[in-house]
Amino acid sequence: MPIRYPRPLRPGDRIAVTSPSSGVDNELRARLDAGIHEVERRGYEVVVGRCMDGRGHLSAPAADRAGELMEMLTDPKIQAVVPPWGGETAIDLLPLLDWDRLRTAEPTWIVGYSDMSTLLTPLTLRTGIATLHGNNLMDTPYQVPQGLLSWLDIVTLPVGTRFTQTPPNRHRSQGWDDFRAFPQVREYTLDTPGRWIRLDSEDEVEAEGRLIGGCTEMLCNVAGTPYGDLSAFARAEAPEGLLVYVEAYGDDAFTICRNLHGMRLAGFFDAANAVLVGRTSAPDAKSLTQYEAVLGALGSLGVPIIADIECGHVPPHLPLVNGARGRLVHTATRSELTQVLE
Repeated sequence: MPIRYPRPLRPGDRIAVTSPSSGVDNELRARLDAGIHEVERRGYEVVVGRCMDGRGHLSAPAADRAGELMEMLTDPKIQAVVPPWGGETAIDLLPLLDWDRLRTAEPTWIVGYSDMSTLLTPLTLRTGIATLHGNNLMDTPYQVPQGLLSWLDIVTLPVGTRFTQTPPNRHRSQGWDDFRAFPQVREYTLDTPGRWIRLDSEDEVEAEGRLIGGCTEMLCNVAGTPYGDLSAFARAEAPEGLLVYVEAYGDDAFTICRNLHGMRLAGFFDAANAVLVGRTSAPDAKSLTQYEAVLGALGSLGVPIIADIECGHVPPHLPLVNGARGRLVHTATRSELTQVLE
């Protein structure tokens, strides 16, 4: 089951918007419109689905959300699917998706992070189709800092393309922009310096493997199930090993430590050549920091653990293609991640 990549997007292609998890309430519709206008500015046609209700934590009943996602991913007139953002319980869609149909359909880019990890990672693991862990639609209007790419850049790249991203070495220390008051905001508030760090050692790192991963709070619930079997994926697609990435949204250090222990026991990191850990603003515990939580759970793996990667909930965002070949370099003077769509 070789990795399959969707064809590169061209101006005039159609991008669909749906909410497999949380929708958008009326007070945030102006920001949704800003995201849509940014995609249209790139030359694409945008179609908005039915499952967008933001009055509760879910945009629609599970069957409706699964049905709309299936329609979009198998419609040959749609080349990419992007949610407004994540949410809480997209996991309820997993048993409702037609996995055999997805395996045989022409690949379509699906984009997102946070709760979307619950769908992106299983889609790559079970179908061999590359998925894009990157900005959600509400983040799309932001100007991308030097060194990083937007998901709208990556979906235009042909198979075989090699691209490298480097950290901008600055991030937002806390909080979020108020999309209700400032729906047109386009500039990140990156007010704090910070670079990638190695947690388990001070040695330099060069590591390669296929990229796969996502949000810890979400993937801990599928690890060890048929939807989160990284070991089987590695045997089939990456005998050379994996670059596994994880990031914490908001759980405290004790919870993250337990989640990562559980994922390790379920074999989630068995084929890892290195672990990439997203920068987080999640709280430390009284006697355990977030860094210590990661080391306590994963230090025994004996592989490099690189933290403060821009692949989490702390802006800005470094998009990662699930299934792509990756090469990580981290030294005292140089940090970069190269991805190859092959």
